[in-house]
Amino acid sequence: MFINVLQNLLFCIPKAAVLHGKSVGFASQKSRFRNVKAQLSFFKRIIFTKINKKAHCFIKELAKRISTGLLA
Repeated sequence: MFINVLQNLLFCIPKAAVLHGKSVGFASQKSRFRNVKAQLSFFKRIIFTKINKKAHCFIKELAKRISTGLLA
């Protein structure tokens, strides 16, 4: 029984160190994920804003052609 207690103590200390290292790794991974998510939403706004501007110009040009009779 005494040997079991010693084995548990010797095992628990490295186990705690490894688990702490894992939680630190997951925390940094989570923060990287949050940063990427924030950047993605920023780039998504830029991309969709450019698309919306091009679509607006296209619709405006199309309406002008229809009103002048160039497109029937």
